[in-house]
Amino acid sequence: MSDEEKKPARKPLGLKRAVDAGEVKQTFSHGRTNKVAVEVKRRRKLVKPGETPAPEPAPEPAPEPEAEAPAPKKAAPKKPAAPKETPQERVARLQREAEEERLKLAEEARKRDEDAAKEAAATQKKRKARSRKAEEEAKATTEAEAAAAAAAAVEEAPAAKKGSDDTPTPAARKFTPVAKPEAKRPEKQEKKKREDKRGGRGGDKRRSGKLTVSRALNEDEGRRARSLAALKRAREKERRLHGGPSAPREKQVRDVIVPEAITVGELAKRMGEKGADLVKALFNLDMMVTVNQTIDADTAELLVEEFGHKIKRVSESDVDIDTTEDQDPEETLKPRPPVVTIMGHVDHGKTSLLDALRGTDVVKGEAGGITQHIGAYQITTKDKQKLTFLDTPGHAAFTQMRARGANVTDIVILVVAADDGIMPQTIEAINHTKAAGVPMIVAINKCDKPEANPDNIRNRLLEHEVIVESLSGDVQDVEVSALKGDGLDELIEKILLQAELLELKANPDRFAEATVVEAQLDKGRGPVATVLITRGTLKRGDTFVVGAESGRVRALVDDKGKQIKEAGPAMPVEVLGLGGVPAAGDQLTVVENEQRAREVSQYRQEKATEQRTALAPTSFDTMFNNLASDVIEWPVVVKADVQGSVEAIVNALHNLSNDEIKVRVLHAGVGAITESDVTLAAASNAPIVGFNVRPNAKARGLVEKEKVRMMYYDVIYHLTEEVAKEMAGELGPERIENVVGRAEVKQVFPAGKKDKAAGLLVLDGVIRKGLHARLTREDVIVSATTIASLRRFKDDVDEVRAGLECGVVLEDTNDIKAGDNLEVFEVEERERTL
Repeated sequence: MSDEEKKPARKPLGLKRAVDAGEVKQTFSHGRTNKVAVEVKRRRKLVKPGETPAPEPAPEPAPEPEAEAPAPKKAAPKKPAAPKETPQERVARLQREAEEERLKLAEEARKRDEDAAKEAAATQKKRKARSRKAEEEAKATTEAEAAAAAAAAVEEAPAAKKGSDDTPTPAARKFTPVAKPEAKRPEKQEKKKREDKRGGRGGDKRRSGKLTVSRALNEDEGRRARSLAALKRAREKERRLHGGPSAPREKQVRDVIVPEAITVGELAKRMGEKGADLVKALFNLDMMVTVNQTIDADTAELLVEEFGHKIKRVSESDVDIDTTEDQDPEETLKPRPPVVTIMGHVDHGKTSLLDALRGTDVVKGEAGGITQHIGAYQITTKDKQKLTFLDTPGHAAFTQMRARGANVTDIVILVVAADDGIMPQTIEAINHTKAAGVPMIVAINKCDKPEANPDNIRNRLLEHEVIVESLSGDVQDVEVSALKGDGLDELIEKILLQAELLELKANPDRFAEATVVEAQLDKGRGPVATVLITRGTLKRGDTFVVGAESGRVRALVDDKGKQIKEAGPAMPVEVLGLGGVPAAGDQLTVVENEQRAREVSQYRQEKATEQRTALAPTSFDTMFNNLASDVIEWPVVVKADVQGSVEAIVNALHNLSNDEIKVRVLHAGVGAITESDVTLAAASNAPIVGFNVRPNAKARGLVEKEKVRMMYYDVIYHLTEEVAKEMAGELGPERIENVVGRAEVKQVFPAGKKDKAAGLLVLDGVIRKGLHARLTREDVIVSATTIASLRRFKDDVDEVRAGLECGVVLEDTNDIKAGDNLEVFEVEERERTL
């Protein structure tokens, strides 16, 4: 067997032996071993084009002569091989070579920097020498020119005496050329220019992006760029060095507004100071506080004065808008249309009269033929004068609406039906008018009916201190017929006459103020409020506050449904753009910006929350009375189309409450019935009352799932009747006791093993078997029971009349003594009414 056949069979294959192969024996625990083939790659030599690569040194320790030809590849393995280096030695060798390369590059870079510094110094020295030489030459030239000028002046002096004809021509001046001084460039630019010429930087851009061992181990190259903070510090340092010490700023004195309570951080912001400085000052005052803690106004005043500021103390109520003291100057007032409110009893023809005045037909759109909202309209008379009308409901439930109508009006028209007379809501309207202190005009309607009696109405009004002009009073009265249109011109004439006497004026050139007549949540338009402008002009885009809500006027719609750009005094308009539904009767005030509006609305919301969550003063008596009371609560959720209807329904439901059952309104709101309403009703097992509203799609699905009872109404008296029946049903039928007879116990006998029989003498009425009975002893009830057995002389009988004796056995009681009284009664159940 030859040497080649003795070699290991598994060798790496290749066209060319670019590597030296060997084997490493690995030893493991438990006597296990393994042989691994190791390859060592020879270093590749790169030569320039045209050069002959140097011959590789032979692996043998003894070098061969150069003249001999290289041995064939087959004979190479027979020669003794050089000792192979281990992987650890190879890694150490590579690290050593890399370190040498790095040191070499660092030395070259240091030499380059030294050469560049020397060259820059030499260049600077040459530049200074040139500059100094140029200055000396310029100075010498200037001195020579001055000397030549002085000599010429001496020569010209005698020549001037001889005459102007013999004046010699002065010689031309000679200037010495001066070299243009070269602009001074920084050393970094000089260094960069030299490196660009030398090809040191940017010479080999093709390999600039590759990472090599030398570049990775070189600290000078690939250094991280300076951070933004370091650059800012360097610029600040340079500014201080070149600009010199900056002068200390003058302290700015501020007017600090301090409320009743404020946090330390907020006070620091208003003062323009650091919060830490304020905390330090408070620590000096022995107050251990943090930036987020609240301090009172007195402590804040000490801090403000200590830091040199001026304090301006305000209270929480100063945030709110107070319009009572804001009076307009007399010269700014201009005439405005009168506001006329139509009031009266239900079904006396108020809306029909307004329709006749407007030439419209509002009655057809009213559910049940009665008005349940406040309607605001403006008409123009034949004389081109404008009148604003408010139509109020006449139903008993709408007392607050009528009161609001009387408060915002200038003139009240009291409509009384000639065929009906003075009714309860008529009397209420008279009282509201007197409370508001506004003039009244009585319109006696339905005078076209055969049974009409206007004189009776005038006489009945005397009972309520309303004296018409025909009876020597000061109240105007008009007989009208809304159906046929009779007397309408006379009514308008008297309204204008009354308005002329009142001299109604307002300032239109200011921020608007208005009163909310009605408010609702519209599905497509959001919260909508019907307002009556009291003064100023409301414009589209104005920012306003109304009640606890704020907003921006997105649109103004008049009573005919047309969009307008602005609304003046005494004009009713619908306002779109509210943040929420305000309460009817709230004041709308235009403010200067949205920040002010949010501030006021937030303050009012906080106050409303405090009032809503405030606990009423209580006592032990009140607590025990509430615990002992057996009052049944009837929970309900109320949703209506407008705010005024919500108020009226809630008041009507509370009026239905009595000592046995009371209504508990879980939630009352404006708008469609939503999922939250259904969830609340389902949790409390309460019905939902919807007045002119319906649930949305999601709420309908939830209603079916939760089995919540829905009650829909569009007329308020239908609602009150149904709710009253519901509440009566909760109480059950009314139980009425009728006493049938009374008897006295004369003697007690045993009856069986446990029961006792009482011998009675019937004193009054009759004693019947099976009736309810009360056993009293000295007028104190001992037990309430029924008569189980009734006998007379050992015979069972159904009843025993007065004056006779009998024996009875009472159910569930044996506490019977001689001398007790027995009261027998029967119970009658009737349908309960509230």
